[in-house]
Amino acid sequence: MLTLRAVTLRRGPRALFTDATFSLFAGEKVALVGANGTGKSSLFALLKGELGADAGEVGVQSGHVLASVAQDVPPDPRAAIEFVLDGDHELRLIEREVEEATEAHDGARLGMLHARLESLGGYSARSRAARLLAGLGFDSAGIERPVAEYSGGWQRRLALAQALMARSDILLLDEPTNHLDLDAVLWLEEWLKAYTGTLVVIAHDREFLDRVATRVISIERERIESYAGNYSDFEAERAMRLSQQQSAYARQQREISHVVQFIERFKAKASKARQAQSRLKQLERLERIAPAHVDSPFEFTFATPARLPRPLLALEGASAGYGGTAVLERVAMSLSPGDRIGLLGRNGAGKSTLTRTLAGVQPLLAGSRIAAQDLAIGYFAQHQLEQLDERASALVHLARHGGEALARATEEEQRNFLGGFGFSGHRVFEPVAPFSGGEKARLVLALIVSRRPNLLLLDEPTNHLDLEMRHALGMALQDYAGAIVLVSHDRYLLRLVADELWLVADGRALPFDGDLEDYAAWLRESAAAAGARTEGARAGEPSAKDRKRLEAERRQRLSPLKSALARADAELEAIGAESTALEARLATPEVYAAVGREELARLLLGRADLKRRLGAAEEAWLAASEALEAASRG
Repeated sequence: MLTLRAVTLRRGPRALFTDATFSLFAGEKVALVGANGTGKSSLFALLKGELGADAGEVGVQSGHVLASVAQDVPPDPRAAIEFVLDGDHELRLIEREVEEATEAHDGARLGMLHARLESLGGYSARSRAARLLAGLGFDSAGIERPVAEYSGGWQRRLALAQALMARSDILLLDEPTNHLDLDAVLWLEEWLKAYTGTLVVIAHDREFLDRVATRVISIERERIESYAGNYSDFEAERAMRLSQQQSAYARQQREISHVVQFIERFKAKASKARQAQSRLKQLERLERIAPAHVDSPFEFTFATPARLPRPLLALEGASAGYGGTAVLERVAMSLSPGDRIGLLGRNGAGKSTLTRTLAGVQPLLAGSRIAAQDLAIGYFAQHQLEQLDERASALVHLARHGGEALARATEEEQRNFLGGFGFSGHRVFEPVAPFSGGEKARLVLALIVSRRPNLLLLDEPTNHLDLEMRHALGMALQDYAGAIVLVSHDRYLLRLVADELWLVADGRALPFDGDLEDYAAWLRESAAAAGARTEGARAGEPSAKDRKRLEAERRQRLSPLKSALARADAELEAIGAESTALEARLATPEVYAAVGREELARLLLGRADLKRRLGAAEEAWLAASEALEAASRG
């Protein structure tokens, strides 16, 4: 179906890979793996015809359709479901021909076109698109919202749904699980396993790759090699090769020692037999895969916090939300050193609201937040990546925002610390502006680690991290002496870190009696129950008068929340416009002349203020969006 023969691909003078030869066959599910910068995305561009090979040949069997996820989503005023339907190019072509035949009053042609439409399943296409959107977390009202109203993360979900809608023979997916929550990842997993075409996927979610892939293609040291089996099979074979390298032996033993210590700690604390059994199986697997990462460029640890008060933080009868509307109510939670809590729940249920409440950045509507005097929080959230000073280097960030000990340390000590997060050589002196999302995420994590927190609040910390950095983070968290609250769609990290799971649903946050398999079953059962309620509602539909009354009540209930979201949108748009104008002025040479020094200082202060306002506006938008979604479901 698709073949590479002796292909060499370069980026400038550097070869990404040379003399690559392999074939992809119908129905294969292939994971494409390799460190960042080895050429995975470039190989995708080569397969799509966007890049040409420097040597060799790339052949795609004639007539086969290749689909991939669009990188940019235009500010489309149409409904989300219409954007997704665009992925079915053949359907859209026939629909245009039907319009033309209708205008021409060509009955014979119309009959032929409708027959083609029926054979394609065109009459059920809208239902198919709605199911895709529902699986990726969109509610029934959301599929009719204009594409332009969605944030960047949700637009990426729309682009993914559009690619899945395509009638493709070959599907290329680059990081499809980024920006998805766990229930959407579980749904996507099942969809891809049922996909009949050839799949090539780049992902940094180990468990997702294990469940989807049947073959692994690895790019490493300018070579491409193929391995049979899933990602764990690949790791086992790679580990066997690497374990033979004497230089890697000492580090391998340190990794295994960490695993053994963690197993002993978990055995001592486990209180639920079912969860303990599941976790011990996972830890046995971790011990097997540790050697596969002995040559990882990342290695760091969390220093023991200066103080470990007990409890660190407590919520009592806490209600949190936005605009006076509670997303979560009557939350009671106490966190002490050694606690490891993983938060589960559908998108919009309030996981991020709970995390922000614990962090103290989301004000309570009711109840109490009681913090220990020596509480030191390390809070990771996606918006923090945007708040880095783009002109400052990693070293400057560490001096400004790192822990006291490292801020006073020598430059050599600071560089050694940053080296554990993959910043070495001249990279530590370079501005962060051109850094990738993964590099920015690693820098934010480095700053958090440097402050020696005693409570870690991690909201999707792995979104931009590759497999090696995820492994290093998981290993470091095993020895961490403080408390952890983790939100993640990465099941491997959840299994590795969380001793206790909490479910955020229906406005409450409560301990979940089960493991991740039980959570997946809960999702299926709740979806089936929701479907049954919908069918029941259809069977006993209210009168037209009652429907009007209920709709009026709903509009009245949602109106202040929609207004709050509109205000947050307007504020983000205004900040964006100010930022564009400011950056344009900073790009002019005269600002940097001697006579422009006062203006330059004013502009730089203005940029810092804009970044502060942007962070606050993004928090407001997230809270308003979550509150509206929760109220819409109620």
